[in-house]
Amino acid sequence: MPATVRELLSAIEARLDEPTARGLAAAVGRALRDGELTGGERLPPIRTVARELALSPTTVSAAWSILARAGAIRTAGRNGTIVAEQAQPAEGRIRRVVDPRAQFALDLSTGVPDVALLPSLTTALQVLSTAGASESYLEDPVLPELQELILEDWPTPASSLAIVDGAMDAVELVVRSQLQYGDTVVVEHPEFPPALDIFEAAGVGVIGVRLDDEGVVPAELEAALAKGPRAFFLQPRAHNPTGISTTPRRAEELARVLEEAPSPVLVVEDDSAGAISTSPDVSLGAFLPERTVHIRSFGKSHGPDLRLAAVSGPDEVLAGIARLRQLGQGWSSRLLQRVLLELLSDDAAVAQVAAARTTYAERRAAFCAVLRRHDIEVTGRDGLNVWVPVRDESAALVRLASLGIGVMPGGPFQVFPGEGAFVRVTVGLLDEELDELDEVAERVAEAAQMGAWHSRVR
Repeated sequence: MPATVRELLSAIEARLDEPTARGLAAAVGRALRDGELTGGERLPPIRTVARELALSPTTVSAAWSILARAGAIRTAGRNGTIVAEQAQPAEGRIRRVVDPRAQFALDLSTGVPDVALLPSLTTALQVLSTAGASESYLEDPVLPELQELILEDWPTPASSLAIVDGAMDAVELVVRSQLQYGDTVVVEHPEFPPALDIFEAAGVGVIGVRLDDEGVVPAELEAALAKGPRAFFLQPRAHNPTGISTTPRRAEELARVLEEAPSPVLVVEDDSAGAISTSPDVSLGAFLPERTVHIRSFGKSHGPDLRLAAVSGPDEVLAGIARLRQLGQGWSSRLLQRVLLELLSDDAAVAQVAAARTTYAERRAAFCAVLRRHDIEVTGRDGLNVWVPVRDESAALVRLASLGIGVMPGGPFQVFPGEGAFVRVTVGLLDEELDELDEVAERVAEAAQMGAWHSRVR
């Protein structure tokens, strides 16, 4: 054996306390901690390790599986098994390009709902008599009454739900429980940046598919599925950032493409707009219930700080989510679940959400009408945000910032870099009664036309 391999195995053997898979995994972990192994280093073949350390190949293979699940090693095809880089988590895409300390007179970069349009918590809080006292830490993590109420209008067949801490928590739990390092998934272009960060952190590659006015283009999905992805992530309503919603006809087309794919693909739907969306509640789960995960967030409709989303899906997916949560928080606060239950049950709160849905639609339509007068066409008709094509992203951002208006740069959303320049504007925060909507729309239109147009795909 080469000296480097002999030295590597000696370092592991010196730290091997017991001849088991866990013992070997722990020895490798200690070698990493002590600097005897470094990121990018190739481990010897399993049979070599087994022979030199007097272990069975099965034991070594099991140890490697433990290390792979922990992210300490990764497979690299013909290059064998590689020690993973132990880098610190990188900042998310949005924080890399946006200074959270920046102060704007009008910040339309946030993507959050208008606080004035959220339902009042007064009645819900009056109904609660205790701080969610539980008799046991082993109680059902989902309030039965809340599950029953949510399932009354659920868009896909489901008998049970998980309640988690928001849509991105749900996405991360699905990724961690169902995907492995090196897997690939299909995502929409453009895509919500925190979702891209989750895939990147898990070592999951992305295959982008473009949208038209009805949702994901079927031919693009078909081409992406030929590359062997493990899952398809999409936003069926009020896609962030474009505002596009999948039509019932397109959902059926996409389901047909998925049925004809070379291998089964898990479908993960992130309905982050939820009750403020004006579009039909469409789900591919109506056609593919056995492999569709559907996520509905209540952040936009009932309050971001509730941090609650409901998740349905195949039994094995929900079981995987439950196992992961048992290692951490166990359940989402039943106190917050009770607040949400009251908000979903109270007629006044339901009416407030319905009024907010109408108001957001009116604000978006009015903003887009001003852009059209300047020959700026945008996609979608739903949600809090507008995806505005601009001649030069930097010029538009600087111009609007000089006017005290903050918007989100389009770069972090782009799966295909270079396909046009955009900014995302959270128009749901514009109050038409304060006469600011038309004025801001005019300023955005002017900023959008500064500089030279880039080639773009919308």
